[in-house]
Amino acid sequence: MSELFEAVDALIASASPLPPPAERERLRRAHGLTQDQVAKALKVRRATVVSWESGKTEPRPPQREAYARLLEKLADLYPVKATTPVQVTDTEPADTAAEAPAQSPGPSAEPDAPPQSRAPMPAPTPARDATPLRSARTSRPMSPPPSVKRSTPRPAAARAAADPRYANGPLGVLDGDGSLYCIGGLVLDCPARTIPALVDWTLTEAHLGAPRLHPSGKDADPLIVLTGAAAERLGLPERLEDRRGLRLPEDHKVVKQITKAKWKLTRRGFGPWARIYRPTQHGQRQCVQFAVLPWGALDSRSWGTTDHLAPAAIADVLGTYATRVITPRGSTAVSGLETMTALRPPTRAVRDEDTGNWVSGPVPGSLTEPVDPAPVEAPDQHPVVAARYPRTHQRTPDEVLDEEAYEWTRDPQLLTDAECTRSFAVGIDVNTAFLAAANRLVVGVGAPVHITQPVFDKKTPGSWLVDLSGIELDPRLPSPFTPHGTRPDGPAWYATPTVAYAAELISTYQLPVTLRPLEAWIRTESGAYLDPWYKHLAEAYKQTMADLGVVTGMTEAKFLTAMETHKQTDPGMAAVLSAIKSTVKGGIGKFREGPQGASYKFGERWPALERPTWRPDIRAAIISTARVNMHRKLLKTALTTQQAPAPAGHLMLGEDALLPIALLSDCAVYLSDGPSPLDVLPHTADGKPAPGTFRLGVSPGMVKHEGTQEMLWAVGMLDEGHNPARHIKGTDAAIDGE
Repeated sequence: MSELFEAVDALIASASPLPPPAERERLRRAHGLTQDQVAKALKVRRATVVSWESGKTEPRPPQREAYARLLEKLADLYPVKATTPVQVTDTEPADTAAEAPAQSPGPSAEPDAPPQSRAPMPAPTPARDATPLRSARTSRPMSPPPSVKRSTPRPAAARAAADPRYANGPLGVLDGDGSLYCIGGLVLDCPARTIPALVDWTLTEAHLGAPRLHPSGKDADPLIVLTGAAAERLGLPERLEDRRGLRLPEDHKVVKQITKAKWKLTRRGFGPWARIYRPTQHGQRQCVQFAVLPWGALDSRSWGTTDHLAPAAIADVLGTYATRVITPRGSTAVSGLETMTALRPPTRAVRDEDTGNWVSGPVPGSLTEPVDPAPVEAPDQHPVVAARYPRTHQRTPDEVLDEEAYEWTRDPQLLTDAECTRSFAVGIDVNTAFLAAANRLVVGVGAPVHITQPVFDKKTPGSWLVDLSGIELDPRLPSPFTPHGTRPDGPAWYATPTVAYAAELISTYQLPVTLRPLEAWIRTESGAYLDPWYKHLAEAYKQTMADLGVVTGMTEAKFLTAMETHKQTDPGMAAVLSAIKSTVKGGIGKFREGPQGASYKFGERWPALERPTWRPDIRAAIISTARVNMHRKLLKTALTTQQAPAPAGHLMLGEDALLPIALLSDCAVYLSDGPSPLDVLPHTADGKPAPGTFRLGVSPGMVKHEGTQEMLWAVGMLDEGHNPARHIKGTDAAIDGE
């Protein structure tokens, strides 16, 4: 009988009544509880509580009954109070003439933005919001008059919620029925049926946008994402006929509507990412950006299948990215570069001592103006190189800086007998290796200065011509000085981090080599320009991984288990993670952006050169740091695992040393007796990772399991001239965007 009673109790618990998802969030917030606190009390993950409050999933027993009881108690404490409708009155823009104009970074640094600065808009009183609202989980709009505001707090991101000007968050996804889906489950009724009307409505009624990331920066313009149905409603074609320029023709009716309404398009025109603006007047900036989904605004390599989700889910994904990183401005590469500028703006408002007026002045430590690179740092088509060499000339290592990521495989003839008896090939991958390399990295912020016969200084960023061929390593290890891992055969150009690592090897292992640079291009003005960018993106990465169930402080075994399924936990959050990773790599790539378009002629300048953030030397320093960081751990792992210490004066390793067989950028492949990284990576007697070696974990610079294959498969790849690190996951790493 007791079993029957228990079954009945379980049946009742499975149907415990729950309030709507939005009310669940209101009650939790009213009592000052965090999602983490609720999750801990109910013994679930925070991501689970997030899903309950968004309506994506419903609680199941035994948590459902406890959750229902919690909400019932909170509802008694915080009942919904009725509110009196308030009539809206218009407010005049605040006087912002004191704000200094922001320096335009140039058409390629901000290809989709007008050069004007954004002045703060007046803060509307929350009780005077005239925008009709409806729940994201109801099929038809509510019917209050336009002057009525709903009584419950409007859900929004933390930064937006703190600024009433942007009470509805950074962006909205517009669907064909006029529903604008915002973050937090909010849906606004948008009456606009033309692009100019939509721009006006967005700027006057939608309360979209995001506060600046730096006091001297600019607030983020509102982003309107158009679904296919919304694009059709607004008169946009299903696809762009101009596949090269990716823009509407000037005589298209929508472009004419924009011009007639006295709005302007930026140089890139109306394409997948468009910006519509009016020149700044009286210190007031008016600009709205658009992303057109049917035109491919969201690249699947960065965003996965986000553009195929429902509008509310797209708003969640893009809104999360906007809150944690930046409101998207185009590709993730563009967003990565824009995040750098937003965190380190080039100019600030300073008072002129003579006139007392506010004028634009440089921000210390920022990249404030375009500078030409040293000839050795520039790509072949750059004017400073084209003027020196014929177009067909292939520059040699003593003529060009070649700091790139690893692409190396070991000669299969160098596999030891012991390695050939192992069963598996195990790949480990460094988390956001290039982001980790940017941490505390000192880079030049000014123009290069040429010197001859310099004395090397590891604290001075620059490029150095030096002969490192005398540093001999075990042939089973790649050279740290070249991307292909082969030993240099004479003088070559290297970034400061590479030469500093050479000095470290010489000093630590008493190698019979003396560093004597022949010449250098150095930068006397320097600083940790990328530090805010690193901290911002590292926090975004770790926060997103935590939402996927992978947190700092996990044991190695639990970490590996969580990583096996983390991308299946929440596909939307997995898309955010992918976009953050692409933001890192793409942003760094933008430091050396090449010319675009078929009309470009070799040796001419191209638009990207006119922005302060076109800096191939910074890109080289980051990649150099990531490569030597990888080599340092490879060498430390080998030294830790061999029985006899390496004698002073050279770096020949023992037969028992653990050495990689392949490298691809931030992935290393080892032969192992077991299929797990725990079977490969060395540990101390008490089970902790050996000091200086690879460590499993979620933080940038730590490693995760990339994949495992059979040893014979890996050796076969080497014999055929292929790189096992590229395919260790079972797919092509380049296709996967790794």
